[in-house]
Order: sequence, then C-alpha cells, then structure tokens
Amino acid sequence: MDIEKRDMIAQWAFDTRPVLLRFHLWLDDVEVERAQAGPVSALSFTPRAIARCLAITSAATALGTRLFGKFGEGHGQDKQAYNQVKKAADAISAYALSEGLWHLTRSLPENHAIMVCLGEGLMPKGGETPEMGANPLLGFGRVYARPEVARFVDGAIRDLINDPKPEFSSFYRRLRERGVTVWGAAVDTLECTSRFAEGKATGPMSVIHLFDSPLTITRPYEAYFGCLTVPRAVARKADELSVVLDWVTPRKTLVELIEATYPGIRREHIHVWTLRGRTRAPRIGKLWDEWKALGAHLIEDDWKTPTGIEAFTDSGTYAPTVLVRSWQEAGATHVMVCDGYAGTAEAVQAASLSQVFDVDSSMAVLSDDFRLPYKEEYRAMRLAPDAPDFEAKLRALFGDRPFDAEAVTTYRDAIHEAELSNVPLGPRVLRAADFMPEKHWRVLSSVSYMGDDPYTGAHGVEQIGPNTYRVTTMLATQDASSRITFTLRFKESLEEARLIFSPLLVRYMSGVDWTQRPVKISDSGRIRNELQTLISQALEYEGHSIRVRFDKIDDKVLPREKQDIVRRALTWYKATHPVWFNWLELA
Repeated sequence: MDIEKRDMIAQWAFDTRPVLLRFHLWLDDVEVERAQAGPVSALSFTPRAIARCLAITSAATALGTRLFGKFGEGHGQDKQAYNQVKKAADAISAYALSEGLWHLTRSLPENHAIMVCLGEGLMPKGGETPEMGANPLLGFGRVYARPEVARFVDGAIRDLINDPKPEFSSFYRRLRERGVTVWGAAVDTLECTSRFAEGKATGPMSVIHLFDSPLTITRPYEAYFGCLTVPRAVARKADELSVVLDWVTPRKTLVELIEATYPGIRREHIHVWTLRGRTRAPRIGKLWDEWKALGAHLIEDDWKTPTGIEAFTDSGTYAPTVLVRSWQEAGATHVMVCDGYAGTAEAVQAASLSQVFDVDSSMAVLSDDFRLPYKEEYRAMRLAPDAPDFEAKLRALFGDRPFDAEAVTTYRDAIHEAELSNVPLGPRVLRAADFMPEKHWRVLSSVSYMGDDPYTGAHGVEQIGPNTYRVTTMLATQDASSRITFTLRFKESLEEARLIFSPLLVRYMSGVDWTQRPVKISDSGRIRNELQTLISQALEYEGHSIRVRFDKIDDKVLPREKQDIVRRALTWYKATHPVWFNWLELA
C-alpha cells in the first residue's frame, strides 16, 4: 500500500473515529469512486468530518443490521413470526443509526442540532394489518446535539407537539432568536424490510437525507405521497412547450414530451418503474393500464436494469430514482421514469435527489386508504373536511364502490392529520422545496446497501475475511456524488459485536438479566431513546417526563410476555436508580 493510500485511510479513520469507536470497528480500507473531480464533503454544507461520519454511520447501520437483524429468518414463517422478524430488523437498524447520529453530533458546531423530521416505519403498508406496520423507527422530534442545545430544541419540539394548532413559523422563529441552527433529517433506517426478512439478495438498504434546515413538519406524520420523477431534460422540454408537467399531468402528455425530448425513441423503450402487486391495484391499477395502453414498458420483476441486475417492484420506491435518465443500448435510446406513490419519507427523500441527479420530482398528498383509484384519491384529499357537503362530494368520488360512515371518518381524519402536521394541501402538487422554510436548501444523502442494488450496481455487505466486511455507501449532495466502499473489521468476536448493535431492551427481551449487568449513567439516555424507537405509540410526554402506557401496546406488536419483561426492567431501573431515571413514569 502506497503512502498516499495509507494517508487517506488514516484521515478517514481520524475524521470518523467517534462512530468507529462506538461500534468497535477498525477501518482497514476506503475506496472512493467520484462522479466529479472533488470530494462530496468539499461541496457539502456540513463540515468534512460530519459528512464522513454520516457515511460511516449508514455503513455501520447496514453492516450491523445485515449481520444481526435476523436476515432471511422470516422466510416460510407464519404471519406473527414473520412480523417479529421484521420488527427485530427494524429495531437493530433504528438503534444503530440513532447511536451513530448521537456520537457524530458530539463534533457538531456548538449551536447546531440534527432533528429527525420524517421517519419511515410506523404505518402499515398496502395489504398490511396495523400490527404489521408498527415497527421500530426514528421519527419526528428526535434531536441529536450537544446537551444544552438538545435540551432547548427538545423543549421547543414538545411545545410544538402539544400546541392544539401548531405553527411551524413560531417554532422556527424561536430557533433563530436563540441562534440555533437545526438540520432536518428524513430517515428510513431499513428500506425493503419485507425483502430483508425474506432473505432476498437485492433491495435492503439504510437511507438518511440531511437538510440544512428543519422540514416544515409539525407532527409525527407518515402517510403516502403520489410521486412522479422524470429526467430533467423532459421537464425542460415541457417548459419550452409551455406544458405543465407534474404528477397530475395525463400520461399521454408525458409520453409526447418524452418523444419530443428524445426524437425517434420507441415507446417500448420508455421504461416505467412503479409499485406492483395485488394490494396496489385498487389505487394505481388504472395507472398501469394507462401506461400499457400508451405502449410503454411497465417494468416487471425479471427486467434487467442497465447494471445487469434484475429489478423488483414489490417495494423500494426510493432506489429506482437513481436510474431515472436516458441511455443508449444497441444504438437505441432508452429512458426510465418512476411513477405511482411512496411512503412520505421515501417520497421526500427521492424528491430531494432532484438537485443531485438532474431529475424533476413532483408529489401529491394521498391517504393510507386504498379504496379509491389514484385520480379520485387525489381529489378526495383536496376536499374541505369540515364543509357541509364533504360527505356528498366524497360519496361522488366513490361512485359505485362500497361507501359507509367509516370512509367519511377515514378521509376526514387523513386531511385533518395532514393539516395539523403542516403538510401543504393547497398547491396542485408538492416539490421538495415546499418542505423547506427558506425554499433555498441543500441536502446531503447517505445510502448504504445491505443487499445488491439493481439501479446503481452497488454490492451489498460482503464478507472478505474473519470478522471483516466490505460495505458500499453512496454519498451525494448537489451536483456531486461518490460511491465509497469501506472495509470494516470488528475488534471483537461476532457474538460480542452482536451486543454492541443490540438495544438494551432487546437484550433483556432475549433473556439477558438486567440486574447482573453493570449500570452506567448513559443507560438512562439509551433506554429513553429505545422506548421512543420501539414503542413510541405507548408513550405520553409531560414536561421532561415520559409515561409508558402498556395498555396502549397491541399484543401483536409486542407479545405480552415481552411487555412484562420490559415492565419489570423499567420498574427495577426506576427503583434502583431513581435520580438517573427521574424522567420515567410507569402507568
């Protein structure tokens, strides 16, 4: 190894030492492939060490989840066992990413904080029952900063959440008056959880997007957004022709714009990635039919991408955005677009790539109900929920489909939830800038792959030696991206490493005796953090206290015997270390 390479590894190890030390990892090698001349960190709004720590955090999350998250153990299991495997994987990934963020923010500028504004994992997806959706996650309001700054921001967030009519402008003004800068994050600690649980070779990844301001969200919010992403060249052609191009645009018009942008392109070479599957048919089945009638190619699971890896359409709405572009194959022009819908966090993450990969993304607010086709769903979410004619207008959108009082309640609640969360419902469509208070924003995205990725060709976690693994991470900001391959080696055995990546409460539920483990003051913060990740729906906040309401936990989400273990552990901590756990209350 030449001296230049040794120096580069040493510099990376120095810059990322807080995260490496936390996960007991050696950095044996770093390989960087840049899409531009300079490093991404030189163009990022964050200091170099923060950008690199973010990359190593997502890499450590991918590595720990792949090794210790029960990969593939859900295959062939019954529904309950399958759900528990998914939850175990989400718990590992959420815990690892949270721990990495905590340690990397020790070196944040003194008046800065990172706040999770959108997190993916709590809502049931199409075809899932409620207990299937209640997975561990990093959600709205989680703050990572130096203690004094964290306490201030956390207090401001509690006031925001408890306000019956929250106003983001008041929250944002309070931050600026104090001179505090908050970087917002949209997080999906484990995308494609179902594929991970089933042991699929492609798809699972850890995604975090960091913005240079908080997102204008005022509540924990997770629903669905309609999404359309096209190459920027198509959007420019639409501007030239004075044609409105967004998610609402008829797909016939979009095809004509693509043909105008790429003269001579054959329609079967317009490749459309969209979610597929029986449960999605009520919402976007007509969208599939529209594309097929136009002669476009609706991507199926056996289609090989330009990377040579087969695509999949059962989940994973974020990753295909990277392949939205045109290319030449056997002398013919091909182009890919992404269409349909996605979870809120994934949609905003994908839309924020518009400034990274030269694409144009638009979104539309949808509910989590799948009874209406996408066009009627779009209109339903734009109704006035308290208007006297709300029910009549909603009934008209349902047409001859079954309609009852539950439908009225579902859509009224969905609209109210979006309004309370400050999600814009008035504009025709949404862009990423609509979630930024200043409208001028920057983003730093970090994606690490647990399995192979069909859209970039990146490899998943690979073992290359005893306790030594290669992990690929894509780090990107405006007009710059790098593919970084880390070679990481555990300092201890895998069994000891498993404990490093396992939340305390998960260890206790697995049989570890908490009374025999040395207690540290940091256990207080760790357990507070884990409760917010594992059972956020069962927590009530009052001042600086958190009350755990076990009666709000569905037994299918956390089996009764595991609830009892958590209760006994928390009771012991509260009684044995009352000063450290003065924030904890048990209902």
